[in-house]
Amino acid sequence: MSMSMSTKGFIVYLVSGFSVAVLSAVFLTQTHDHKPSLSSLSSPSPNSLRYGSGTDKVWPELEFSWRLALATVIGFLGSAFGTVGGVGGGGIFVPMLTLILGFDTKSAAALSKCMIMGGSASSVWYNLRVRHPTKEVPILDYDLALIFQPMLMLGITVGVALSVVFPYWLITVLIIILFIGTSSRSFFKATEMWKEETLLKKEMAKQQATIVNSRGELLIDTEYEPLIPREEKSPMQILCFNLKWKGILMLMVVWVSFLLLQVIKNNVEVCGVWYWVLFSLQFPIALVVFGYEAVKLYKDHKKRMGTGNQESICEASIEWTALHIIFCALCGILGGTVGGLLGCGGGFILGPLLIEIGVIPQVASATATFVMMFSSSLSVVEFYLLKRFPIPYALYLTTVSVLAGFWGQFLVRKLMAILKRASIIVFILSGVIFASALTMGVVGIEKSIRMIQNHEFMGFLGFCSSQ
Repeated sequence: MSMSMSTKGFIVYLVSGFSVAVLSAVFLTQTHDHKPSLSSLSSPSPNSLRYGSGTDKVWPELEFSWRLALATVIGFLGSAFGTVGGVGGGGIFVPMLTLILGFDTKSAAALSKCMIMGGSASSVWYNLRVRHPTKEVPILDYDLALIFQPMLMLGITVGVALSVVFPYWLITVLIIILFIGTSSRSFFKATEMWKEETLLKKEMAKQQATIVNSRGELLIDTEYEPLIPREEKSPMQILCFNLKWKGILMLMVVWVSFLLLQVIKNNVEVCGVWYWVLFSLQFPIALVVFGYEAVKLYKDHKKRMGTGNQESICEASIEWTALHIIFCALCGILGGTVGGLLGCGGGFILGPLLIEIGVIPQVASATATFVMMFSSSLSVVEFYLLKRFPIPYALYLTTVSVLAGFWGQFLVRKLMAILKRASIIVFILSGVIFASALTMGVVGIEKSIRMIQNHEFMGFLGFCSSQ
């Protein structure tokens, strides 16, 4: 798969936009020779996984009120649409938890991860009982998961570390640039798919609508049996077929390894020798799993090309050459870094990326949600050990997201079956990202204006002093 002009234009847009924003922040830091005040050093980063002193916890009581009812509705809809699109909905949850329920920013980020974990887990459970729409393969693409999950988790930890250095206004600008770009690109892909589906439906209607018999009579609604009918399977058979234990075990090894390193790292001196040793150990863990899967895809690609077989081992229409594998690695780690930096996880990057490389929407949504379940649950376990969210609220909001994730998948699948259009998933993906751009952008701009009015430091902070 060679990159289209629109894909290249999108990459140029992101690179140029991010470069201008970061260079502007560097310029502002150099032109302001005053040192950051103590209050600015202790300003909360909205997405840091490491929570030290300097932030007051604001945990409202869990009691019925109009605020809780409104948050429940928004959380349900955000989780339902977010999990269907494969992005989670963190860009909606964090503003909801801070503006409506009144949580502090860090606690809101922690609760947001609980909601993403609940919604993604229930979506994965639902998808495991769904057959692949066109092939006799699992609905979850384990090859794509093993390629992207290690790089995304590595990138997220790097991005989270950088989030304490980047000024708040710069994070807001990056959020707007990224979300507007990905939502626009996803909307463009959705409209393309909608047009293709419309043409396909017209062709099918011409073939199956009518048949004229020898006396000129019209036979309407003639049914055609497929040449090779698909074997009927029970829900349990579909579940067992969709579960590939070798792939799940490898993903769990990465998950447990990253969790242990993060937990141990949180208990050592910041910027000490052991801190950097533990931080560096994440790289070989991620690279080993990625390298194993990359070699497998590369060898399989060469073998298929030698026999003239053009069908890919996984859903992506990408050719698994060395160059494209490196490209996917860079996309994964850069996407995770941006996701960790902006506090939105990897779903906002992985979902659009899978669509971009040619994965069909049903598989892209299921696979992105599957990968997101691992990254969000890693954050939840660490947040729990750090006591960064109230248990009653976490249980309530997670339950809401579990129900939303299941019913969101159920209703959208029914709608797709009626309309026979998979592009609905991509439209939902685009809509959730755009809504997140609005909510997080408005909140970020409002807070940045307040920081300017208070004459707070607007440049980069020191990494070690800001932990």
